[in-house]
Amino acid sequence: MPVSDSTSVAQKATLSADQRKAAAVLLRGNVPPAVAELGKLFTTAGYELALVGGPVRDVFLGGRPGDLDLTTDAVPERVLEITRAWADKTWTVGIEFGTIGLRKRDDIFEITTYRSEAYDRASRKPAVRYGTSLVDDLERRDFTINAMAARLPSFELVDPFGGLAALKEKVIRTPGRPEDSFSDDPLRILRAARFAARLGFAVDDGVQRAMTEMGGRLAIVSVERITDELTKLMLTRSPETGLDLLVRTGVADVVLPELSALRMEVDEHHRHKDVYSHSLTVLRQAIDLEPRYGLGPDLVLRLAAILHDIGKPRTRSLLPGGKVAFHHHEVVGAKMARKRLTELRFPREVIADVSRLVELHLRFHGYGDGEWTDSAVRRYVRDAGPLLTRLHALTRADCTTRNAKKAARLAATYDALEARIEVLREQEELDKIRPDLDGDDIMRILGLKQGPLVGRARNYLLELRLDQGQVGRERATQELLRWASAEGLRPADAGSADAGSADDGSADDGSAEDPSADDRPPADDRPPADSQ
Repeated sequence: MPVSDSTSVAQKATLSADQRKAAAVLLRGNVPPAVAELGKLFTTAGYELALVGGPVRDVFLGGRPGDLDLTTDAVPERVLEITRAWADKTWTVGIEFGTIGLRKRDDIFEITTYRSEAYDRASRKPAVRYGTSLVDDLERRDFTINAMAARLPSFELVDPFGGLAALKEKVIRTPGRPEDSFSDDPLRILRAARFAARLGFAVDDGVQRAMTEMGGRLAIVSVERITDELTKLMLTRSPETGLDLLVRTGVADVVLPELSALRMEVDEHHRHKDVYSHSLTVLRQAIDLEPRYGLGPDLVLRLAAILHDIGKPRTRSLLPGGKVAFHHHEVVGAKMARKRLTELRFPREVIADVSRLVELHLRFHGYGDGEWTDSAVRRYVRDAGPLLTRLHALTRADCTTRNAKKAARLAATYDALEARIEVLREQEELDKIRPDLDGDDIMRILGLKQGPLVGRARNYLLELRLDQGQVGRERATQELLRWASAEGLRPADAGSADAGSADDGSADDGSAEDPSADDRPPADDRPPADSQ
């Protein structure tokens, strides 16, 4: 919902003495005692220290902060000197960006020197400059809800830009002009969507306009930082809200154009389901199904849900009678998902799993509404492999029909499928489906050396296993010899020697496909100190 800025910053920032006192009591009571200890340490040394950003915001939202971000007028080298004897451990990984990390007992702190940073028009890295004013430091932060601080050790609230008012109004605003904020760090464009999704807040009209106008600036931000922000967005409680904001403002055209492309034109003569809205609904329903399947916030499932139909625009065709078809869109979509996620440099396991789920998301419907044979159930489980639980959730989420009877019928059919899988799993160890003969057996029986023929023979036996279940080594040997004869292979005296010596055991040849490459490279810069 659009939100206008009808109240001045000065009005928003005005708090009575009693309100400030209450805020200090609230803040002090919801952070570890070590925060005040650290504040006294800096005061004694003649420096300022303040709790800042996310921890302050989270306390006012009713939570207890996990991350403890602080800011100071002391330069990093001086921070190390002040804290070295007090902290149990310190580290300097972020010292280039003015940040020192330290641990005291179970509490982790990050202390960053007041700073002002901005991206050069052609640079992927921010230029860090230290400052001397807490208010100036707050002004350069991303949003007003993160531009609040508590001076230590008094916990006096500093809120010059109306962060408390924005929390009350549930709106995302920037401390200054949004164009200036997004110019300082274009990644904040994506962060606006993430906070809207995470907190359920609206985004100010001016911020939305700036997102549209400056979305192209994301080109100077490293792919790794963009992917990190998209990942955080996808793992919020309502990612569909943030994604819709990115699409409406045109930002998705830059970072996830396949999603924007789902808004295909729907005319009165060629009616079909709104694929974009359907995809958002599938994502929402997949998230709602996560607890049922014990998945928790699951990045792979959520990416598969939002991307499962991205092949439809490329496969759309008009049929007689005004109908629309998307033949093989799951195959095309799987390739598109792999390409996009690879370009975004997601981990290779995520890329492989998401693209496989996109490819499989229609498999259930391919079997029709009738009774599933044991063979069909085995193949479904085999094809899904370790992704079976996620495929269950995705398939159920993909039902968005408004026809109650149809929805009930599909749900009942899938209930029956899941029940059949559990029965066969107990009977046949479905999770370990393999032929009754392994690769060594095949080479010995047919007199073959390692090579493509062994793989073909194993595939034949695997199909036999899927069709008929466990048949035993003797029957499998006979079927192997029959296959070999049909293929023109003539194993010398293999039949009598090996069939007669067959036993009831089984072994796995241990073969497995190599995982795909495309290792995720290390990030080429460090995210700035905006609040998480």
